[in-house]
Amino acid sequence: MALIKIKPLLKQNMSRLSEILNIPEQILISGNHSAAHDELYFPGANHQAEKDVPTVDTYEQLQLMVNNKQYFDEEWLTKEIIYDSERLEMEIQKLTESFPFVTYHILGHSVLGKPIYELNIGAPDADKLTHINASFHANEWITTSVLMKWLKEYCLSLCYNQQVLGFSPLQLYSQTKLSIVPLVNPDGVDLVLKGPEDLGIDRVSLDEMNQQQSHFQEWKANINGVDLNNQFPSFWEIEKQRKPPKAPSYRDYPGDAPLTEPEAIVMRDLIVRHPPNRLIALHTQGEEIYWGYKGYEPAVSAEVIQLFERLSGYLGIRDIDSYAGFRDWFIHFYHREGYTVELGKGKNPLSMKQFHDIYRKGRGILWAACYYNC
Repeated sequence: MALIKIKPLLKQNMSRLSEILNIPEQILISGNHSAAHDELYFPGANHQAEKDVPTVDTYEQLQLMVNNKQYFDEEWLTKEIIYDSERLEMEIQKLTESFPFVTYHILGHSVLGKPIYELNIGAPDADKLTHINASFHANEWITTSVLMKWLKEYCLSLCYNQQVLGFSPLQLYSQTKLSIVPLVNPDGVDLVLKGPEDLGIDRVSLDEMNQQQSHFQEWKANINGVDLNNQFPSFWEIEKQRKPPKAPSYRDYPGDAPLTEPEAIVMRDLIVRHPPNRLIALHTQGEEIYWGYKGYEPAVSAEVIQLFERLSGYLGIRDIDSYAGFRDWFIHFYHREGYTVELGKGKNPLSMKQFHDIYRKGRGILWAACYYNC
């Protein structure tokens, strides 16, 4: 982000600064919540002011500076990126520096000690909370790419204050806080994308869990061979009994008990601390949205799913034969809206060649996830 020294008196008129920077005042104020009294952050700007740039003493001086600067790094903001855990960490740093109204913290760590990040965005007094997560399953890593691209689109739209798909970004920001966990299963995703050599762990046990396959492209589980989306205490015993794997495996093994895995515990604790009004879990594939769970879902879900269907072209399905999932548990115990979005079609992992089509259809759901008609 651009950080400049500014005469503190000028910051007393944030409305004037908003006009000069052409950034909504609410976003400018939010982006400067941690700024020193003599500092000003430019949300979205892609440069760091040089140390020898003099302090801005007048509004006219600021206007001249703005006229001479390139604001947004359009290539970075629109690029299609594949995220392993290292690339995601770099991206989060750049995102929060470029858009200081986005914050992040580490919820916990994976089996191999890799951080699991939560990103937050929204007005402090927003009265709704939406949670969105991606990459519960390792070979569904493309969901992280979709979610991060959309988040950058949202941030950029806030700075420009431009409507998207009929939604006002500033209105959504004022109404809804977002909790985003872009990479639930960092160990598993790194295994699929980079192979076992990069992880520094016992290859023999991995090959055994992977049924001696020559590659790890079909790996869904965490690095312990446990399916994280079969780890939650909502009829878990049924999944345990009927799932074919009876020992750690590259897919579908629900573990020896609910919530044995650190990644699942992190996600459970996040919801317990701050139960959202709405939960969106991004998975692949099928171009379907699962929205009910054995009648525990609220009545409003039947209305919201129609909006999701219209914006995406996906098919809403109320009930599926599913137990012990993260969304299942959330609806079961909180009786609030929960949606599993199965992005794209084909065999996992889906190819980045499909990304444009996947993103085009899925982004409407993510925009609508911030919208509450009440």
